[in-house]
Amino acid sequence: MRTRSRRVGAAAVAAVAVAAIGIAVQTAARPADAAAADPYAFKNVQIEGGGFVPGIIFNQSQSGLVYARTDIGGAYRLDTATNRWVPLLDWVGQDNWGYNGVVSLATDSVDPNKVYVAAGMYTNSWDPNNGAVLRSSDKGATWQTSVLPFKLGGNMPGRGQGERLAIDPNKNSILYLGAPSGNGLWRSTDSGVTWAKVTAFPNPGNYAQDPTDPNGYLTDNQGIVWVTFDKRSGTAGNTTQTIYVGVADKQNTVYRSTDGGTTWSRLAGQPTGYIAHKGVLDTAGGYLYISTSDTGGPYDGAKGDVWKYNTATGAWTQISPIPSSSSDDYFGYSGLTIDRQHPNTIMVATQVSWWPDAIFFRSTDGGATWTRIWDFTSYPNRSFRYKMDITRAPWLDFGTNPQPPEVTPKLGWMNESVEIDPFNSNRFMYGTGATIYGSTDLTTWDTGGQITIKPMAPGLEETAVLDLISPPSGAPLISALGDIGGFRHTNLDAVPAAMFKQPIFTSTTSLDYAELNPSVMVRAGNFTDSDRPNDSHAAFSTDGGANWFQGSEPGGINEGGTIAANADGSRFLWAPKNSAVVYSVGYGNTWTQSSGIPQNATVESDRVNPNVFYGYSAGSFYVSTNGGASFTTAATGLPTTAKFKAVAGATGEVWLAGDTGLYRSTDAGASFTKLATATAALNVGFGKAAPGRTNPAVFIVGTVDGKKGVFRSDDAGASWLRVNDDAHQYGNIGEAITGDPRIYGRVYIGTNGRGIIYGDRTGPQPSYSVSPSASGSRSASPSVSASVSRSASASSSPSRSTSPSASVSVPAGACNVAYSVTGQWGGGFQSSVKITNGSATAVNGWTLKWTFANGQVINQIWGGVNAQSGANVTVTNADYTKVIAANGGTAEFGFLASWNNTTNAKPTAFTLNGTACSVS
Repeated sequence: MRTRSRRVGAAAVAAVAVAAIGIAVQTAARPADAAAADPYAFKNVQIEGGGFVPGIIFNQSQSGLVYARTDIGGAYRLDTATNRWVPLLDWVGQDNWGYNGVVSLATDSVDPNKVYVAAGMYTNSWDPNNGAVLRSSDKGATWQTSVLPFKLGGNMPGRGQGERLAIDPNKNSILYLGAPSGNGLWRSTDSGVTWAKVTAFPNPGNYAQDPTDPNGYLTDNQGIVWVTFDKRSGTAGNTTQTIYVGVADKQNTVYRSTDGGTTWSRLAGQPTGYIAHKGVLDTAGGYLYISTSDTGGPYDGAKGDVWKYNTATGAWTQISPIPSSSSDDYFGYSGLTIDRQHPNTIMVATQVSWWPDAIFFRSTDGGATWTRIWDFTSYPNRSFRYKMDITRAPWLDFGTNPQPPEVTPKLGWMNESVEIDPFNSNRFMYGTGATIYGSTDLTTWDTGGQITIKPMAPGLEETAVLDLISPPSGAPLISALGDIGGFRHTNLDAVPAAMFKQPIFTSTTSLDYAELNPSVMVRAGNFTDSDRPNDSHAAFSTDGGANWFQGSEPGGINEGGTIAANADGSRFLWAPKNSAVVYSVGYGNTWTQSSGIPQNATVESDRVNPNVFYGYSAGSFYVSTNGGASFTTAATGLPTTAKFKAVAGATGEVWLAGDTGLYRSTDAGASFTKLATATAALNVGFGKAAPGRTNPAVFIVGTVDGKKGVFRSDDAGASWLRVNDDAHQYGNIGEAITGDPRIYGRVYIGTNGRGIIYGDRTGPQPSYSVSPSASGSRSASPSVSASVSRSASASSSPSRSTSPSASVSVPAGACNVAYSVTGQWGGGFQSSVKITNGSATAVNGWTLKWTFANGQVINQIWGGVNAQSGANVTVTNADYTKVIAANGGTAEFGFLASWNNTTNAKPTAFTLNGTACSVS
C-alpha cells in the first residue's frame, strides 16, 4: 500500500492581475515532485449494460472463454467463476481515450491466453489519434500496443459487422485486419507486433452511409468488414491457405485467397445488391454462410438475404427465412451463428426490425427450413417461442406500457452479434443496443417449448454519464445518462428497479437538487419530440427523485440543455439547448424569459442564497440576484469552455474548471483566482470535508504536476492527492464528477461508456489540527439583505441575523392577498400567494392566516414556513421573504397541496399579522 503524503503549497500567494477582467493568478514556488497519491478502491455503481454490444466472441478451443466488445466502453472477458464480465481496458486514459472504441476482437484458438483488440473510436477528426492493435498474452490482464498508420472506428457506422480482426487458426503468428476508410487489408506475421498492407488485395470497399454528411461521420468508406479462415486448408504450425474476406461493396462483397493470402479474387457467383455483414464457416460441412443487408447498420437495414456457399462445388444457395424479394421483408440480416456441436443448426437475426420487435430465425437443417422466435397469430396478437425474465435488470422494460403487437421488454435491437456457445448447444448470447441477453435452454426451441431469455451483463457497465448529483439526504446518488435516461441509486451495489419516468427521457442532460431542501430535484433531457409531443423536456421531483412530474415548457424547445434548482427549491432556471434561458417560480407551470444571459449558457444555483443563480458561456460568467429574472456579466476572460459548480454552505463560492486551469471565486463570480496547483481541469465537484476541516473536499478531473487524473484536495486547492492510478483511468472521463456530502473521500466519476465509477479511500484516516481559512463565510441560511457585489473587495458572505425582528402591525385595510391555483391534477394542486403591503410602513416579519373549506392539506411550501392544524393554515415568512416594503411592496410564496378531487375552493379571508386583508 502506498503511503499517504501531501504536497503543501507555498506559504505566500500573490494575486496578479491578468488581461482578463476579474481574474487573478496564484503564483507560488512549485515543488519538483509529482502530486502524491491516496489509495482508493474503485467499483461500478451497478446498472448492468446500458449500451451497444456489437460483438461477442467465443474462443473455439477453450470452453468458457468468452469476450465482449463495445463501441465506446472497451472490452470485457467473462469470468467463469463469478459469471461476471471483467473490464480489460480501464488503463486507457485521456490521451488515448479512443482505444475504448473496440471495432474488433480476436481470441487465439492455438494459445487461448492471447487476445487482440482493434481499437480506435472514430475515423474522422473527433478522435485525434490513429487506431491501434492491442495485444495481450494473459487474457487481457496486461497489454502492449501497436499503433497503426490509420484510424479505426469502434463507434462508427458499420461497427457491428465483423469480425475484422482474425487469427490464423493453424499458424497463430499470422493475423489479418480489415481496415476502414479505403485503407484495405492488413497483415501481421509476428503476432500483431508489426503490420503491413496486403497490396495484392484488390478492393478496399466503397460503401459509405451518407457521402454528403458534413461532419465526416457518415461519409467514411466502411472498408473491409470481416475475415474468416478455413482451418481445413492448413495444418498446425503452417499458414492456412484459404481465407474469405467480406467487403463493404454491394456488387463485390466476398473475396477469397487459396494460397495463404498471396493472391485474391472475387468469389464467383456471389449475390449482389447487399453487403455481407457476417461470414461464418461450417468447417464440418464445408459451407460458408453470409448474412447481408442493404446498409452497414447498426441502426438501419431494410432489405437483405442469407446465403449458403458450398466451398467444394462453388454453388450458392439463397436460404433467407424471408427473401428480399418478399414484401414481408422490411429488414436486412446480420447476427449469424452456427451450433458447432450440430453444424446444420444455424441462427440469424434481423438487421434491423424495430417494430414490433427483433426476429431471430433458427434452422436445424442448414437453412432449408426455418422457425422464428415469434409469429403473428391473428393481428395484433403473437405467439412466442420464448419468455423473458429481466428480474436481474428490471429497468430493461424502459418504463414502457406498449399496446399489442408490441410487448415489454423487447428482445432488443441492433442484434449484430448472435453467438451459440461452441461447447454448449443450449447456451447462446446476443448483443443489443442496451445489454447482452441470452439463454441456457436454447434447444427447448426445437421441441416446441419456450426458451427463457435473461440479461447476461453483470459486470458490463457501458453507460455514458452526463451528470451526477449526491444530495445530503435521501438516495446517495442520482444519475443522468445517455440513451437510458438515468436512475435514483438507493443502493450503489444493486441494479435499480426502474429508470426515470413521467416523463421518460432518452437522455438526461442535466440534474440538480435544492441544497437547503434536497427532496426537491429537477432534471432536463432529450427525447424524440414527434413520439411524445405533449411531454416536457423538464421534470420535477419533491421526494428525492423517487417520483417525477412534468411542468409546461416554452415553445420551440427540442433538447434539455442545463437546469438548476435554487437553494430552497422555490425557483428553477433552465437553459434549454438552442433556446432562451427561462426561469419558473414553482414547478414549471409557467416560464419567463431571463434577460442578460445568452442561449446555451450553462446554469447553476448558489447553494445558500435562493435569489442567486449563475451562468457561464464562452469565457464569461453571469450572475442573477433576483431569482433568474435578469443577469449581469461578472468576470470575463475565463476559459472558452468550462464547467463550474457552487459550494454548499458558502454563498458566493464558485469553482470553475477549464482547459487552462482551475479557478475559484468567493464573491459570486465578480472575480476568480486561478489556482497554481492545477494546470488544467475538465470538471470539479465537492464532497464531505476531511476530519478537522470545515472546507469541503474538492475533486477534479484534471492535470496536476503534469499528470492527468482524478485528484482530491482537502485544503481548498492548496495541495492535491491523486486518487486514481494508471490502471484505473477509464478513458474519456470528465463530463460528471462529484463527491459525497455524507462520506469523506468518496468520489463518483462519470465515464463516457464505462458507467459510473465510485471510489472510497482505503488508507488511514487523515487528521488535520488546523482548518484552513474558509472560502467565504458559511451560513446555514441566506440573508434577506443579500446582494451580490460586483466589487472585488466586497464581502462574499452577507451577514445574517439569527434572531428574527418583531413582527410589525399592519393598518386595517392596508394589505391585499392574491391567491391563485397555478396547476391542478388528480389529488394534488399548486398555488401561488402574493401579499401586497399598501401601508406607508414596511412589514418586517409577517404571519398570514386563512382557512381551507374543502379539506386541502399543504405538503410542501417555498418562500414561507407552514403550520397547518386541520383547516386552519398559518404561514410565516422565510428569511428571504421577511420584509415587505412599504407603499406597494410584495412578498410571494407558493406551495403544493392535496385536495379531494371534487372541490378546491379558494380561501375567501386572510389576516396578515392579525389584520384582515382584501382579497383579489
